[in-house]
Amino acid sequence: MRVLITGGTVFVSRYAAKYFLSKGHDVYVLNRGTREQEKGVTLIKADRHDLGETLKKYDFDAVLDITAYNKQDVSDLVDALGDFGSYILISSSAVYPETLPRPFKETDKTGSNSIWGDYGRNKIEAEDYLQSKIPDAYIIRPPYLYGEMNNLYREAFVFDCVLENRPFYLPEYYNSEKGKIPLQFFDVEDLCRFMEILLEKQPKEHIFNVGNTDITDVKDWVGSCYNVLGKEPRFEFVSGGINQREYFPFYNYGYILDVRRQNALMPELKPLKTGLEQSYEWYISSKNKVYKKNYFEFIDKNFK
Repeated sequence: MRVLITGGTVFVSRYAAKYFLSKGHDVYVLNRGTREQEKGVTLIKADRHDLGETLKKYDFDAVLDITAYNKQDVSDLVDALGDFGSYILISSSAVYPETLPRPFKETDKTGSNSIWGDYGRNKIEAEDYLQSKIPDAYIIRPPYLYGEMNNLYREAFVFDCVLENRPFYLPEYYNSEKGKIPLQFFDVEDLCRFMEILLEKQPKEHIFNVGNTDITDVKDWVGSCYNVLGKEPRFEFVSGGINQREYFPFYNYGYILDVRRQNALMPELKPLKTGLEQSYEWYISSKNKVYKKNYFEFIDKNFK
């Protein structure tokens, strides 16, 4: 296939470029050309908001829109495309209001989520516009994505805690039964496999939650990251009203996605342990590619 991927330089979009190249496809990436490109792609150097006639000459079998965050992102790309086959938008589980019962289902009504704010609302508008223009487009709603090429300081932060022989700081409510807040993850390779399946099978449903069926919680996830390096975490629990986002990469918010539609098409998923091991292997050789937050600076200033 001739595949267009928006972005193609960091995390999900770069991994997707690598993945579809490895499957023998002709991969084009759309970005401004300011970063290193994955070897083997064809770069279309342009800003998605100023495309003009740039894309009209191309005929793509698939468009994988991985970097759209709002309606304008989608509309500018859709209006600029020439001929194309399937369109897949990576949306987010942030489109579900936190007031809905868990697990969230694809048939649930989307709406504002107070945790995710504008991010979720913008994703809803992007989805709605896409469905109005391309009714047979596919929309994927993942939970927390992780794995190789993850440039967000999540599992990498925990790995750094292990490497520096640090305790791991958590809000005190995580040290109780009420603190068993569920976390659902999805490996970036499984996401790419699922996009490939959609393109091959063209299922009748067009909106899919994706995610591991095995749900973890915060403490167990931290423990899994430590276990990758053969260690066990030593937890320190923080009391008071300190904003946990100053020293911890997640909000105090847990949810679960109903992924039965996904499982019907792709029942075999990568175990979390394997995905974290691969993420660590990549991180050790690519530390400069992760956007690190000042968690340690805050911890050293406030907790020692």
